Amino acid sequence: MSNTDLLQTPLHALHTELGARLVPFAGYSMPVQYPAGLMAEHHHTRSAAGLFDVSHMGQLKLVGPDAAAAFETLMPVDVIDLGINKQRYGLLLNDEGGIIDDLMFVNRGDDLFVIVNGACKVGDIAHIQARIGARCQVIPLPERALLALQGPQAVSALQRLVPGVEKLVFMTGGAFAWQGADLYITRSGYTGEDGFEISLPGERADAFARALLAEPEVKPIGLGARNSLRLEAGLCLYGNDIDTTTTPVEGALNWAIQKVRRTGGARAGGFPGAARVLAQLDGSEALARKRVGLVALERVPVREHTELQSTDGETIGEITSGLLGPSADKPVALGYVDPAHATIGTRVVAIVRGKPVPMEVSALPFVPNRYFRG
Repeated sequence: MSNTDLLQTPLHALHTELGARLVPFAGYSMPVQYPAGLMAEHHHTRSAAGLFDVSHMGQLKLVGPDAAAAFETLMPVDVIDLGINKQRYGLLLNDEGGIIDDLMFVNRGDDLFVIVNGACKVGDIAHIQARIGARCQVIPLPERALLALQGPQAVSALQRLVPGVEKLVFMTGGAFAWQGADLYITRSGYTGEDGFEISLPGERADAFARALLAEPEVKPIGLGARNSLRLEAGLCLYGNDIDTTTTPVEGALNWAIQKVRRTGGARAGGFPGAARVLAQLDGSEALARKRVGLVALERVPVREHTELQSTDGETIGEITSGLLGPSADKPVALGYVDPAHATIGTRVVAIVRGKPVPMEVSALPFVPNRYFRG
């Protein structure tokens, strides 16, 4: 795709003005970094507040009295019992139990507000429309922009512009206003830090972003630091760490499947691939592989698609995401290994440019999460 074919977010002019290096991402021209560079942006987010343009993400709402029950048929998560203004992580599955996309959704009372990955949004919306469009209205929201403000000082900066956001806790949301613009803000994000995601009209996004950047704690952050932050937090990147060939159990996402949807639960099954996923959950179907965290024991970054071997030279898996963690200060990675090598503390070997690099299966996250839970 040529640069002339790329879509632009409402903040494109601001990115250019700030000197961002723009790259193609999910069909958009997106900032990978600003002049300060990835390392500085990463550390600033961990210590203060970083502003991310995530307007390439897909936003939609599901409307109607049957929306929650309908949406629950597409995912192995509890939608029906989700409280008002509560947010949950969800997984769209195909009929084999593979992950079409991971997403976030909020019960706003009048609708379910859904945010899907940018590279998947066209297919996701078509899938949702085809499967449940007869049971509820599926309304894309392309006119909305999405910003993420992340870091321990995000609340201080944002509450000056939007008083009341400090009352939110992790995975809750609320409707707010700024200079007449309607905002829907959740206390969530994908960095492992406290922070917020802000949905707002696209035509007001530039002005709101500039107002945030005028706050002393806030600096702009690009895709490069977004990736290093989420990896240190042990969070999956769709297309790298999970995809249509991965089930939630293989992806170590069991925590996202509530008890009510599991075998013996009040609404067990009833989602695509349920027989396979529930069998993997209860152990009646053995896993061929499992996602794990890995730390290199030498200071050598281990990148995606790197082969993993056992200590006796047998191929056992592959790295799906990896880099030198700026805050962890060591090479960290996510990858898949056979279950025999998935126990924390197990030694494995990565083959980097033909040379063996010792690694150890590690607990996640690599850097402690700092979500605000009240």
